[in-house]
Amino acid sequence: MKIVYMGTPQFAVGPLQALLAAGHQVTAVVTQPDRPKGRSGKVQMSPVKEYALSCGIPVLQPVRIKTPEAVAALREYEADVYVVAAFGQLLSQEILDIPRYGCINIHASLLPGYRGAAPINWVILNGEKETGVTTMQMDAGLDTGDMLEQTRVPVLDTDTDLSLEEKLSEAGSALIVQTLKRLEAGELSPKKQGEQTSFYAKLLDKSMGRMDWADSADSLWRKVRGLYSWPGAYTFYQGKMLKIWQAVPAGQPADGPAGSVSRVGKQELVINTGDGQLSLVELQLEGKKRLLVKEFLMGCKIGKGEILG
Repeated sequence: MKIVYMGTPQFAVGPLQALLAAGHQVTAVVTQPDRPKGRSGKVQMSPVKEYALSCGIPVLQPVRIKTPEAVAALREYEADVYVVAAFGQLLSQEILDIPRYGCINIHASLLPGYRGAAPINWVILNGEKETGVTTMQMDAGLDTGDMLEQTRVPVLDTDTDLSLEEKLSEAGSALIVQTLKRLEAGELSPKKQGEQTSFYAKLLDKSMGRMDWADSADSLWRKVRGLYSWPGAYTFYQGKMLKIWQAVPAGQPADGPAGSVSRVGKQELVINTGDGQLSLVELQLEGKKRLLVKEFLMGCKIGKGEILG
């Protein structure tokens, strides 16, 4: 099939690779404009753009895809179907109606649960034990179109948003190839979503990373994992930001105020929370390197009873 592919982050690279490997012709790739990234502010291409250019595929980067100019540019590329994976902009009905088979979305959750921009993060934040990928016939709403196929992926206690994204990208890559094969053969039976289990996975913001030590150890552990790539979990120590890269519940009840240091050893830093204790495993003090707790404690003489936050 001839495909116009729309995607932006790393999650969307795998499905693009799979479509090409399956023999489909990707006539164009649409991705978000290049943007400054990190402290340096250096402008960077999206992962999808980098891969598309390496394959010699034409790339479109409209600031707003619904404008007449952007729609006209899309019409210049032949396509039986548009495949969309974490593109980052809503499509108008005019665009949805262009290809013969419409627009198929690869969504990183088991719809109708976890609609929205950040489903991978929110399934970890909410403590889900299972997630997956849904292929969906897009409509003009936000992740509200008819479901085509799904595949399930377990959420492990060791998963961060990055590791889960990688697994879901792999699952979505296989699923979209299968979905297009069945779509072309007329074997699919679209299914309405319904509303009963929907959860809106809203965009993340930096303030979400701040550790509220009054929360439970389990919820703070999930925050460290669910916000691992951005914005990251953080607290403050002696007026400096302390980023928490890894942590695990200590499995013991709190024995002091929330945020206070319960135990300090050569390889142990345990913090009281509102419910239980959290053992910090990998840390980074503002202006310093990222360190395992053993190395961190060699240079930071934090004491029992001191307060974080």
